[in-house]
Amino acid sequence: MNELSRVAENLTPLEQERFADQTTPLIRDCWYVAGFSDEISREIISRRLLGIDIAMYRTVSGEPVAVRNRCPHRSFPLAKGRLDGDTLICGYHGMQFDPSGRCVTMPSMPIVPSNANVLAFPMAERGPIVWIWMGDADHADEDLIPDTSWLADAGWKSVRGQFRIKTDYVSMHENLLDQTHFPFLHPGTVGTPEYARSKLDVRRVGDVVIIDRALRDAAPPGIYGVPMQLMDRKVDRFSEARFASPAIHTAFASVVDRTGAEGPETYRFNITHLITPETNESIHYWWFNSRDRRLDDPTADEFLLVASEQAYLEDVEALEWILEAVTTDVEPQFDLNFAPDKPGLLMRRILFEAAGAAKKA
Repeated sequence: MNELSRVAENLTPLEQERFADQTTPLIRDCWYVAGFSDEISREIISRRLLGIDIAMYRTVSGEPVAVRNRCPHRSFPLAKGRLDGDTLICGYHGMQFDPSGRCVTMPSMPIVPSNANVLAFPMAERGPIVWIWMGDADHADEDLIPDTSWLADAGWKSVRGQFRIKTDYVSMHENLLDQTHFPFLHPGTVGTPEYARSKLDVRRVGDVVIIDRALRDAAPPGIYGVPMQLMDRKVDRFSEARFASPAIHTAFASVVDRTGAEGPETYRFNITHLITPETNESIHYWWFNSRDRRLDDPTADEFLLVASEQAYLEDVEALEWILEAVTTDVEPQFDLNFAPDKPGLLMRRILFEAAGAAKKA
Protein backbone atom coordinates (compact mmCIF):
# COMPACT_ATOMS: atom_id res chain seq x y z
CA MET A 1 0.00 0.00 0.00
CA ASN A 2 1.63 3.27 -1.13
CA GLU A 3 1.65 6.51 0.82
CA LEU A 4 -1.17 8.23 -1.05
CA SER A 5 -3.46 5.20 -0.92
CA ARG A 6 -3.38 5.56 2.88
CA VAL A 7 -4.84 9.06 2.92
CA ALA A 8 -7.56 8.01 5.36
CA GLU A 9 -4.79 7.68 7.94
CA ASN A 10 -3.20 10.64 9.67
CA LEU A 11 0.10 11.68 8.10
CA THR A 12 3.05 11.91 10.47
CA PRO A 13 5.01 15.19 10.72
CA LEU A 14 7.73 13.65 8.52
CA GLU A 15 5.16 12.67 5.89
CA GLN A 16 3.64 16.16 6.06
CA GLU A 17 7.01 17.63 5.07
CA ARG A 18 6.90 15.82 1.72
CA PHE A 19 3.89 17.82 0.53
CA ALA A 20 3.87 21.47 -0.54
CA ASP A 21 2.36 24.10 1.75
CA GLN A 22 2.44 27.90 2.08
CA THR A 23 6.17 27.83 2.87
CA THR A 24 7.25 25.82 -0.19
CA PRO A 25 9.29 27.87 -2.73
CA LEU A 26 7.19 29.15 -5.63
CA ILE A 27 7.50 27.36 -8.98
CA ARG A 28 9.01 29.84 -11.45
CA ASP A 29 9.49 27.83 -14.64
CA CYS A 30 5.81 27.99 -15.55
CA TRP A 31 3.46 30.15 -17.61
CA TYR A 32 1.31 32.24 -15.26
CA VAL A 33 -1.39 34.79 -16.00
CA ALA A 34 -0.23 38.40 -15.90
CA GLY A 35 -3.72 39.79 -16.43
CA PHE A 36 -6.76 40.02 -18.64
CA SER A 37 -5.79 41.25 -22.10
CA ASP A 38 -7.78 44.45 -21.64
CA GLU A 39 -5.93 45.26 -18.40
CA ILE A 40 -2.69 45.85 -20.32
CA SER A 41 -2.64 48.97 -22.49
CA ARG A 42 -0.52 51.99 -23.33
CA GLU A 43 -0.95 53.06 -19.71
CA ILE A 44 1.86 51.49 -17.65
CA ILE A 45 0.60 49.37 -14.76
CA SER A 46 2.43 47.48 -12.04
CA ARG A 47 1.65 44.13 -10.43
CA ARG A 48 3.62 41.94 -8.05
CA LEU A 49 4.00 38.40 -9.42
CA LEU A 50 5.92 35.63 -7.59
CA GLY A 51 7.36 38.29 -5.28
CA ILE A 52 8.69 40.49 -8.11
CA ASP A 53 7.20 43.88 -8.92
CA ILE A 54 6.46 44.01 -12.67
CA ALA A 55 5.72 46.99 -14.94
CA MET A 56 3.51 46.15 -17.93
CA TYR A 57 2.43 48.03 -21.04
CA ARG A 58 1.83 47.57 -24.77
CA THR A 59 4.02 48.65 -27.65
CA VAL A 60 2.61 50.88 -30.36
CA SER A 61 1.85 47.74 -32.39
CA GLY A 62 -0.01 46.21 -29.44
CA GLU A 63 2.50 43.65 -28.15
CA PRO A 64 2.42 43.19 -24.36
CA VAL A 65 5.67 43.97 -22.52
CA ALA A 66 6.71 43.16 -18.95
CA VAL A 67 9.87 44.40 -17.22
CA ARG A 68 11.00 44.56 -13.63
CA ASN A 69 9.49 47.63 -12.04
CA ARG A 70 12.81 48.98 -10.75
CA CYS A 71 15.20 51.17 -12.66
CA PRO A 72 18.67 49.54 -12.41
CA HIS A 73 20.17 52.90 -11.39
CA ARG A 74 18.29 53.94 -8.22
CA SER A 75 15.30 51.56 -8.11
CA PHE A 76 12.76 54.18 -9.17
CA PRO A 77 9.49 52.38 -10.13
CA LEU A 78 9.41 52.34 -13.91
CA ALA A 79 5.60 52.22 -13.84
CA LYS A 80 5.83 55.82 -12.54
CA GLY A 81 7.63 56.80 -15.74
CA ARG A 82 6.17 57.32 -19.20
CA LEU A 83 6.16 55.91 -22.71
CA ASP A 84 7.54 57.56 -25.82
CA GLY A 85 6.60 55.24 -28.64
CA ASP A 86 7.99 51.86 -27.60
CA THR A 87 10.52 53.42 -25.23
CA LEU A 88 9.94 53.33 -21.46
CA ILE A 89 11.42 56.41 -19.80
CA CYS A 90 12.33 56.40 -16.11
CA GLY A 91 10.80 59.33 -14.27
CA TYR A 92 13.84 59.89 -12.01
CA HIS A 93 16.92 60.32 -14.25
CA GLY A 94 15.38 59.85 -17.71
CA MET A 95 17.03 56.53 -18.58
CA GLN A 96 15.27 55.00 -21.59
CA PHE A 97 14.60 51.30 -22.13
CA ASP A 98 13.39 49.41 -25.19
CA PRO A 99 10.87 46.51 -24.84
CA SER A 100 13.73 44.01 -24.40
CA GLY A 101 14.86 45.92 -21.29
CA ARG A 102 18.01 47.31 -22.95
CA CYS A 103 18.92 50.87 -21.99
CA VAL A 104 19.11 52.86 -25.22
CA THR A 105 19.66 56.35 -23.80
CA MET A 106 21.18 57.72 -20.60
CA PRO A 107 20.85 61.51 -20.61
CA SER A 108 23.63 62.08 -18.09
CA MET A 109 26.26 60.10 -20.06
CA PRO A 110 27.30 60.15 -23.73
CA ILE A 111 27.76 56.37 -23.85
CA VAL A 112 25.23 54.01 -22.30
CA PRO A 113 26.88 51.51 -19.91
CA SER A 114 26.44 47.97 -21.23
CA ASN A 115 25.08 46.74 -17.90
CA ALA A 116 22.39 49.42 -17.57
CA ASN A 117 19.52 47.10 -18.45
CA VAL A 118 16.28 46.06 -16.78
CA LEU A 119 15.08 42.46 -16.67
CA ALA A 120 12.34 41.71 -19.21
CA PHE A 121 9.98 38.72 -19.03
CA PRO A 122 8.57 36.69 -21.94
CA MET A 123 4.86 37.27 -22.54
CA ALA A 124 2.27 35.63 -24.79
CA GLU A 125 -1.35 36.56 -25.50
CA ARG A 126 -4.03 33.90 -25.91
CA GLY A 127 -7.58 35.20 -26.35
CA PRO A 128 -8.59 37.27 -23.30
CA ILE A 129 -5.47 36.33 -21.29
CA VAL A 130 -1.87 37.53 -21.24
CA TRP A 131 0.60 34.95 -19.94
CA ILE A 132 4.04 35.63 -18.43
CA TRP A 133 7.08 33.42 -17.82
CA MET A 134 8.83 34.34 -14.56
CA GLY A 135 11.56 31.68 -14.68
CA ASP A 136 14.56 31.06 -16.92
CA ALA A 137 13.70 32.81 -20.21
CA ASP A 138 15.51 30.08 -22.18
CA HIS A 139 12.83 27.63 -20.97
CA ALA A 140 9.86 29.80 -22.04
CA ASP A 141 8.34 27.43 -24.61
CA GLU A 142 4.96 28.79 -25.73
CA ASP A 143 3.80 25.24 -26.46
CA LEU A 144 3.63 24.85 -22.66
CA ILE A 145 0.91 27.50 -22.30
CA PRO A 146 -2.24 25.74 -21.00
CA ASP A 147 -5.14 25.33 -23.41
CA THR A 148 -7.97 27.80 -22.84
CA SER A 149 -9.19 27.87 -26.44
CA TRP A 150 -12.89 27.94 -25.44
CA LEU A 151 -12.38 31.45 -24.05
CA ALA A 152 -11.90 32.75 -27.61
CA ASP A 153 -14.37 30.39 -29.31
CA ALA A 154 -17.55 31.97 -30.70
CA GLY A 155 -19.44 28.83 -29.68
CA TRP A 156 -18.97 29.71 -26.01
CA LYS A 157 -20.06 32.68 -23.87
CA SER A 158 -18.17 33.62 -20.72
CA VAL A 159 -18.58 35.78 -17.66
CA ARG A 160 -15.45 36.59 -15.69
CA GLY A 161 -13.97 38.25 -12.63
CA GLN A 162 -10.84 38.61 -10.54
CA PHE A 163 -9.74 38.84 -6.91
CA ARG A 164 -6.61 39.42 -4.90
CA ILE A 165 -6.70 36.94 -2.03
CA LYS A 166 -4.68 36.65 1.18
CA THR A 167 -3.99 32.95 0.79
CA ASP A 168 -1.30 30.72 -0.68
CA TYR A 169 -1.68 29.16 -4.10
CA VAL A 170 -1.27 25.64 -2.70
CA SER A 171 -4.38 26.07 -0.55
CA MET A 172 -6.28 27.62 -3.45
CA HIS A 173 -5.58 24.64 -5.68
CA GLU A 174 -6.49 22.27 -2.85
CA ASN A 175 -9.77 24.13 -2.36
CA LEU A 176 -10.62 23.73 -6.05
CA LEU A 177 -9.81 20.02 -5.96
CA ASP A 178 -11.88 19.51 -2.79
CA GLN A 179 -15.43 19.01 -4.05
CA THR A 180 -16.75 17.73 -0.70
CA HIS A 181 -16.99 21.27 0.67
CA PHE A 182 -19.42 22.41 -2.06
CA PRO A 183 -22.72 21.64 -0.24
CA PHE A 184 -21.55 23.35 2.95
CA LEU A 185 -19.63 26.42 1.80
CA HIS A 186 -21.66 26.94 -1.41
CA PRO A 187 -25.14 25.54 -0.69
CA GLY A 188 -26.99 28.08 -2.82
CA THR A 189 -24.85 27.86 -5.96
CA VAL A 190 -22.68 24.85 -6.83
CA GLY A 191 -23.26 22.41 -3.99
CA THR A 192 -25.75 19.57 -3.57
CA PRO A 193 -25.51 16.80 -0.93
CA GLU A 194 -25.91 14.12 -3.59
CA TYR A 195 -22.93 15.44 -5.54
CA ALA A 196 -20.66 15.34 -2.49
CA ARG A 197 -21.56 11.67 -1.97
CA SER A 198 -21.21 10.63 -5.63
CA LYS A 199 -18.40 8.31 -6.72
CA LEU A 200 -15.05 10.05 -7.13
CA ASP A 201 -12.39 8.79 -9.55
CA VAL A 202 -8.95 10.37 -9.08
CA ARG A 203 -5.82 9.84 -11.13
CA ARG A 204 -2.46 11.47 -11.71
CA VAL A 205 -1.23 11.71 -15.30
CA GLY A 206 2.28 13.12 -15.31
CA ASP A 207 2.01 16.40 -13.41
CA VAL A 208 -1.75 16.69 -13.87
CA VAL A 209 -4.37 15.61 -11.31
CA ILE A 210 -7.75 14.63 -12.80
CA ILE A 211 -11.04 14.06 -10.98
CA ASP A 212 -14.03 12.44 -12.70
CA ARG A 213 -17.45 12.42 -11.12
CA ALA A 214 -20.89 11.28 -12.30
CA LEU A 215 -24.27 11.91 -10.66
CA ARG A 216 -27.39 10.54 -12.37
CA ASP A 217 -31.05 11.43 -12.00
CA ALA A 218 -30.62 14.24 -9.49
CA ALA A 219 -31.56 17.90 -9.22
CA PRO A 220 -28.97 20.26 -10.75
CA PRO A 221 -27.20 22.89 -8.65
CA GLY A 222 -28.53 26.39 -9.03
CA ILE A 223 -25.51 27.69 -10.93
CA TYR A 224 -26.36 25.36 -13.83
CA GLY A 225 -30.06 24.77 -13.38
CA VAL A 226 -31.29 28.36 -13.07
CA PRO A 227 -29.70 29.92 -16.19
CA MET A 228 -30.52 26.84 -18.30
CA GLN A 229 -34.09 26.63 -16.87
CA LEU A 230 -33.61 23.07 -15.59
CA MET A 231 -34.46 23.43 -11.89
CA ASP A 232 -37.76 21.55 -12.23
CA ARG A 233 -36.08 18.45 -13.68
CA LYS A 234 -33.82 15.58 -12.71
CA VAL A 235 -30.64 15.52 -14.81
CA ASP A 236 -27.47 13.52 -15.26
CA ARG A 237 -24.38 15.46 -14.28
CA PHE A 238 -20.84 14.61 -15.38
CA SER A 239 -17.73 16.56 -14.44
CA GLU A 240 -14.01 16.48 -14.96
CA ALA A 241 -11.86 18.76 -12.81
CA ARG A 242 -8.12 19.02 -13.23
CA PHE A 243 -5.10 20.63 -11.67
CA ALA A 244 -3.34 21.28 -14.97
CA SER A 245 -0.37 23.35 -13.77
CA PRO A 246 0.60 25.62 -10.85
CA ALA A 247 -1.20 28.38 -12.77
CA ILE A 248 -4.52 26.83 -13.77
CA HIS A 249 -7.36 24.62 -12.62
CA THR A 250 -10.15 23.73 -15.05
CA ALA A 251 -13.54 22.10 -14.54
CA PHE A 252 -15.61 20.73 -17.42
CA ALA A 253 -19.24 19.98 -16.60
CA SER A 254 -21.95 18.37 -18.72
CA VAL A 255 -25.58 18.48 -17.62
CA VAL A 256 -27.79 16.09 -19.58
CA ASP A 257 -31.55 16.62 -19.64
CA ARG A 258 -33.19 13.37 -20.81
CA THR A 259 -36.76 14.66 -20.59
CA GLY A 260 -36.88 16.57 -23.87
CA ALA A 261 -39.42 15.56 -26.50
CA GLU A 262 -36.68 15.35 -29.13
CA GLY A 263 -34.27 13.35 -26.99
CA PRO A 264 -31.51 14.16 -24.51
CA GLU A 265 -30.00 17.66 -24.48
CA THR A 266 -26.52 18.35 -23.14
CA TYR A 267 -25.55 21.67 -21.57
CA ARG A 268 -21.82 22.22 -21.14
CA PHE A 269 -20.00 24.54 -18.76
CA ASN A 270 -16.24 25.16 -18.64
CA ILE A 271 -14.94 26.79 -15.47
CA THR A 272 -11.45 28.28 -15.71
CA HIS A 273 -9.51 29.21 -12.56
CA LEU A 274 -6.25 31.11 -13.15
CA ILE A 275 -3.93 31.53 -10.19
CA THR A 276 -0.71 33.54 -10.00
CA PRO A 277 1.08 33.83 -6.65
CA GLU A 278 1.78 37.39 -5.57
CA THR A 279 3.80 36.08 -2.64
CA ASN A 280 3.77 32.83 -0.66
CA GLU A 281 0.78 34.21 1.26
CA SER A 282 -1.19 36.10 -1.39
CA ILE A 283 -2.44 35.37 -4.90
CA HIS A 284 -3.99 36.98 -7.95
CA TYR A 285 -7.01 35.01 -9.09
CA TRP A 286 -8.85 35.35 -12.41
CA TRP A 287 -11.88 33.20 -13.31
CA PHE A 288 -14.19 32.50 -16.25
CA ASN A 289 -17.53 30.68 -16.27
CA SER A 290 -18.24 29.63 -19.88
CA ARG A 291 -21.34 27.98 -21.37
CA ASP A 292 -22.34 26.63 -24.78
CA ARG A 293 -26.11 27.29 -24.54
CA ARG A 294 -28.32 30.40 -24.36
CA LEU A 295 -25.41 32.53 -25.54
CA ASP A 296 -27.56 35.58 -26.26
CA ASP A 297 -29.51 35.50 -23.01
CA PRO A 298 -28.51 38.49 -20.83
CA THR A 299 -30.36 37.04 -17.83
CA ALA A 300 -28.09 33.97 -18.02
CA ASP A 301 -25.06 36.26 -18.11
CA GLU A 302 -26.26 38.19 -15.08
CA PHE A 303 -27.15 35.10 -13.06
CA LEU A 304 -23.88 33.30 -13.81
CA LEU A 305 -21.86 36.41 -12.94
CA VAL A 306 -23.64 36.96 -9.61
CA ALA A 307 -23.70 33.27 -8.64
CA SER A 308 -20.04 32.75 -9.57
CA GLU A 309 -18.95 35.82 -7.62
CA GLN A 310 -20.96 34.65 -4.61
CA ALA A 311 -19.34 31.20 -4.66
CA TYR A 312 -15.82 32.51 -5.17
CA LEU A 313 -16.19 35.14 -2.46
CA GLU A 314 -17.20 32.33 -0.11
CA ASP A 315 -13.93 30.60 -1.06
CA VAL A 316 -12.00 33.85 -0.55
CA GLU A 317 -13.38 34.30 2.95
CA ALA A 318 -12.73 30.67 3.94
CA LEU A 319 -9.17 30.59 2.59
CA GLU A 320 -8.25 33.89 4.25
CA TRP A 321 -9.57 32.58 7.58
CA ILE A 322 -7.54 29.39 7.15
CA LEU A 323 -4.29 31.21 6.36
CA GLU A 324 -4.79 33.49 9.36
CA ALA A 325 -5.20 30.44 11.60
CA VAL A 326 -2.15 28.69 10.12
CA THR A 327 0.16 31.70 10.33
CA THR A 328 -0.90 33.20 13.67
CA ASP A 329 -1.66 30.23 15.92
CA VAL A 330 1.45 29.55 18.01
CA GLU A 331 0.48 25.92 18.67
CA PRO A 332 1.49 23.69 15.69
CA GLN A 333 -1.15 21.46 14.15
CA PHE A 334 -0.75 18.67 11.60
CA ASP A 335 -4.10 18.60 9.82
CA LEU A 336 -5.86 15.27 9.43
CA ASN A 337 -6.28 13.79 5.94
CA PHE A 338 -9.07 11.51 4.76
CA ALA A 339 -9.86 9.57 1.60
CA PRO A 340 -11.61 12.48 -0.23
CA ASP A 341 -8.44 14.56 0.28
CA LYS A 342 -6.45 12.43 -2.17
CA PRO A 343 -6.72 14.91 -5.12
CA GLY A 344 -5.26 17.72 -3.02
CA LEU A 345 -2.47 15.52 -1.68
CA LEU A 346 -1.53 14.47 -5.21
CA MET A 347 -1.37 18.15 -6.21
CA ARG A 348 0.69 19.06 -3.16
CA ARG A 349 3.11 16.23 -3.94
CA ILE A 350 3.52 17.49 -7.54
CA LEU A 351 4.32 21.03 -6.34
CA PHE A 352 6.72 19.66 -3.72
CA GLU A 353 8.53 17.62 -6.39
CA ALA A 354 8.66 20.59 -8.78
CA ALA A 355 10.08 22.87 -6.09
CA GLY A 356 12.71 20.26 -5.26
CA ALA A 357 13.67 19.81 -8.90
CA ALA A 358 14.00 23.59 -9.35
CA LYS A 359 16.24 23.80 -6.27
CA LYS A 360 18.59 21.14 -7.67
CA ALA A 361 18.77 22.71 -11.16
